[in-house]
Amino acid sequence: MTEKSHDWQEARNRLVRETEKLGFPEELGDLMAKQLGSPKAIDRMSAYLIKARPRTIEMAVDEMLAICSEIDAWKQKKQAEEANAAYNEIFRRR
Repeated sequence: MTEKSHDWQEARNRLVRETEKLGFPEELGDLMAKQLGSPKAIDRMSAYLIKARPRTIEMAVDEMLAICSEIDAWKQKKQAEEANAAYNEIFRRR
């Protein structure tokens, strides 16, 4: 097992454990981990579950979707910055 997959598995296990502590099914924690994708995002979701202690599955899923949305927005911002840098480099070379 690579270090990256080990980190992901550990984060997933923590999220499943916190999900179950709230009385939600293990499958929910597993699905959220898969959707979030990275150990950092999964740990962020685990922290939310610990601190906010959502009462419904819907509240937990809403937070997961918000985290995913923020990650997507960050990725789009980085792509736009890279495209802008490449565009500026073309003009700089002229």
